[in-house]
Amino acid sequence: MNFKTLDDLSDISGKRALVRVDLNVPMKDGRVTDATRIERVAPTIEELSGEGAKVILLAHFGRPKGKVVPEMSLKPVASAVEEVLDYRVHFATLDEAEDAISKMANGDILLLENTRYESGEEKNEPELAARYASLGDLYINDAFSAAHRAHASTEGLAHKLPSYAGRTMQAELEALQKGLGNPERPVLAIVGGAKVSTKIDLLMNLVKNVDAIVVGGGMANTFLAARGVDVQASLCEKELGQTAREIEMEAAQSGCAIVLPTDAVVAAEFKAGAESQTVAVDAVPEGQMILDAGPQSVDKVKDWISRAKTLIWNGPLGAFEIEPFDIATVESARFAAQRTEAGELVSVAGGGDTVAALNQAGVADDFTYVSTAGGAFLEWMEGKDLPGVQALADSKG
Repeated sequence: MNFKTLDDLSDISGKRALVRVDLNVPMKDGRVTDATRIERVAPTIEELSGEGAKVILLAHFGRPKGKVVPEMSLKPVASAVEEVLDYRVHFATLDEAEDAISKMANGDILLLENTRYESGEEKNEPELAARYASLGDLYINDAFSAAHRAHASTEGLAHKLPSYAGRTMQAELEALQKGLGNPERPVLAIVGGAKVSTKIDLLMNLVKNVDAIVVGGGMANTFLAARGVDVQASLCEKELGQTAREIEMEAAQSGCAIVLPTDAVVAAEFKAGAESQTVAVDAVPEGQMILDAGPQSVDKVKDWISRAKTLIWNGPLGAFEIEPFDIATVESARFAAQRTEAGELVSVAGGGDTVAALNQAGVADDFTYVSTAGGAFLEWMEGKDLPGVQALADSKG
């Protein structure tokens, strides 16, 4: 996909740059508790400001549904942005924006109030997009995590002004291109998590595009049950047995291997310190549940990783939140990180639980790219067009 980046900009001193960022950060007692998303967009803001542009930030926070909800104001976030940038960040509502922008000096940064306070934002109303556009000379989208939403500030605005991808958006799209767009083969996908029902589209798309899929977590139980294995008290969507079989048939027709655990760590209850044991997946004791893949299964996952040139990872292989049920996820992640660091693997991972699991394994920084985009990352894996990205590609610039 072709899109313009900040490298295509020149002589922007004094230009009004509308920059869509993701500042939907966790808050507690009026303070930002995790500034990761701010840190990710900082390079784009700093580059534009350094070139003398008047930087006007657009962002959403929470789900106010077109109404002014005081506790969802972005005003407290402005101070956190200031801390990350070490630069003054002004703040204004949309009604105050025109006056505030007129007072900006070159290089100044202004954060506008929550875009979702506007009733036309989520409806992608052209009138709101035009109002945004009247405030700027060019548009930069650096919020991949919101790119799966066709909103006024993510999609509509890109059709109104010359539009470009920010550095974070650029990095994300380039990494995803390496992952599925034009990957080096063989391509391995690791897909875990609790439920098949939330990832049917994802699996159906992957079986046509990758060479093998390791299925883990509670999802694996559903596939095992569909093969006739008694998973006892394990989390399992038995009603999706036919769906699992259809996915396996599609995989067979596409030449994609489906890799399931052969042994498992089981326990009678899911809690810290619960007594556990390792058994074959077809020998789970009555009343017990599968909570992690066993050592033989981990060795099999590592073998598949060692053969792959490209890895896409979404979802843990077990109930990683509690020891010792994190071992399969942690060991596999660390092995993938070693292969990546050795230059033998392109590794792209994403999804909330995935990021948490990789952080727990201490390897999030060692993967080729770790996406914090959540829904947008999943929709990309499902093969869906992302409106915010498509709008950048369609922009006449």
